Amino acid sequence: MDGSVSARSSRVVILGGGPGGYEAALVAAHLGADVTVVEHRGIGGASVLTDCVPSKTLISTAEYMSDFGVAAELGVHLEDRDGDEVADPHADLPEVNRRVVDLAAAQSADITARLAEVGVRTVAGRARLTSPTTVAVDGEDDAPTELVADVVLVATGATPRVMDTAVPDGERILTWQQIYDLRELPERLVVVGSGVTGAELAQAYLGLGSQVVLVSSRDRVLPGEDPDAAAVIEEVFRKRGMEVLGRSRMESVTRTDDGVLVRLVDGREVTGSHALLAVGSVPQTADIGLEDVGVELLPSGHVAVDKVSRTSVRGVYAAGDCTGVLPLASVAAMQGRIAMSHALGDAVAPLNLGVVSANIFTDPEIATVGISQQDVDEARVDAEVLMLPLSRNPRAKMLGIRDGFVKLFAQKGSGAVVGGVVVAPRASELVFPVTLAVQHRLNVDQVASTFTVYPSLSGSVAEAARRLHPTG
Repeated sequence: MDGSVSARSSRVVILGGGPGGYEAALVAAHLGADVTVVEHRGIGGASVLTDCVPSKTLISTAEYMSDFGVAAELGVHLEDRDGDEVADPHADLPEVNRRVVDLAAAQSADITARLAEVGVRTVAGRARLTSPTTVAVDGEDDAPTELVADVVLVATGATPRVMDTAVPDGERILTWQQIYDLRELPERLVVVGSGVTGAELAQAYLGLGSQVVLVSSRDRVLPGEDPDAAAVIEEVFRKRGMEVLGRSRMESVTRTDDGVLVRLVDGREVTGSHALLAVGSVPQTADIGLEDVGVELLPSGHVAVDKVSRTSVRGVYAAGDCTGVLPLASVAAMQGRIAMSHALGDAVAPLNLGVVSANIFTDPEIATVGISQQDVDEARVDAEVLMLPLSRNPRAKMLGIRDGFVKLFAQKGSGAVVGGVVVAPRASELVFPVTLAVQHRLNVDQVASTFTVYPSLSGSVAEAARRLHPTG
């Protein structure tokens, strides 16, 4: 049995209003279900209000700061009316943060309005399952105390990991959700953790004008990413003045009279005005009744789901960071949409992680799709690899781009494009043609024979494909 119910007569209750929750709500409403979303922080969830949207807005602001330096290299200089060169730009952090918070609130409001347009009811409060078909709500006075459901979707997300030896205080020791309350730019920011969040925010504050020390417990920054891409980013970090401490595991972070002290396991000490903790996240699955109703949790606390987002309990689905499948807003949204299509009897294809495109919003950005360099190096996939530096691209020269590349993976024999990596400004946009090729199993000749604008950065994608043309 597939467990689906009649859409027109079904009641859907969604725990969490982030991408997994609100995208699922839109699908369920479109299919005719009666839909309620319970969210205690605001529609959009952490992704919109404190994580993805705010951080990328902050990063975009820092990119504008770096554009001034590129402009000077291109022969463009700012001068006052007397002909004197204008001093370096500076960031007014309170003003920057106000814009960040306002933009996040506006995005939340837009999503809330869209849900209302299609008839989705939103309830402010905290929810927990009391049975597979009932959800208790601890909310405001006029909120319902219990909701009856034919289908439940758990989309409660994750929260920053906190360690006993490094407890955030919201003033000097911060998680990535607390940085938007800062009233002054950190003079010397120590970022603990060199994964995606740590790398992105370290470079953002470097661009805004802070001194930044990045503490990495691994050999290099972004240890889980393409090694060539990570090498480019680390080189850019160092070139722009960031201090990167590799193989440096944090032992503790404490307050001092005028800042913070970060102690490393090897006995070294790093001082700063502020510390930003980016040491992972934990799923928000505790105390919401999951285990009480029989939903299986993994040892990590994540909800165990299959490729159509089903949990171990009939009628209960889960999506997003609380599942630990892949911590991307796009994946959470897809999981939520798949869950509702499956539960309500609509046509649905299982989640395919092999065609997910992902992006790291450093400068330059890193975008990836399909197989990885590690898959090739460890012989899991038999593929040809071609990497083309962007420094040879004419449009890149015009834009003053020196760092970055396009890398394609093509299956030996068929020439099918099975993966790619793009390191470039706006790589998140440039990876799309590669994603199309991976999704639809296009071969390198099909990509190479497609017209590109000259000059353009996308020309490097076609050029890489041409160089991968089978010769034997």
